[in-house]
Amino acid sequence: MTDTAAPALELISFCIGEQEFCIDVKTVREIRGWTPATPIPHAPAYMRGVINLRGAIMPVIDLRNRLGLGVTIPETRHVIVVVECQDRLAGILVDAVSETFTVPRESLQPAPDVGEELRYLQAIISIENRLISYLRMDDVFPAQVSEAA
Repeated sequence: MTDTAAPALELISFCIGEQEFCIDVKTVREIRGWTPATPIPHAPAYMRGVINLRGAIMPVIDLRNRLGLGVTIPETRHVIVVVECQDRLAGILVDAVSETFTVPRESLQPAPDVGEELRYLQAIISIENRLISYLRMDDVFPAQVSEAA
């Protein structure tokens, strides 16, 4: 008997305000405390600036701002999730990292089709009376971010 089921997804969740989001844990390089970023002139409003990550200059994106949920006023409790996406390294500023968890692929519910506004949303996951938005990282990090750094 062969097992043809798709492998489960291992995800990491984090909070922005009262909302929970998640991304594939394989894209996460590290999680670090908030470090003030050096602003870059003419950068998009969602880009906090750049930080030095062990000798490499890395852009930091305010995910709250990128998703249209307001602007983060960073405090020491905030964290930067360092993510590698399409051979690019960048940090996403979030309120807090919650947990890592595994879900079967069939538990992913399609995101509502309401147009371009939800292009960052890959799926919705319902677990334990929570709805977690699974983000499409390719769209969160546009080509300009790697060029800005």
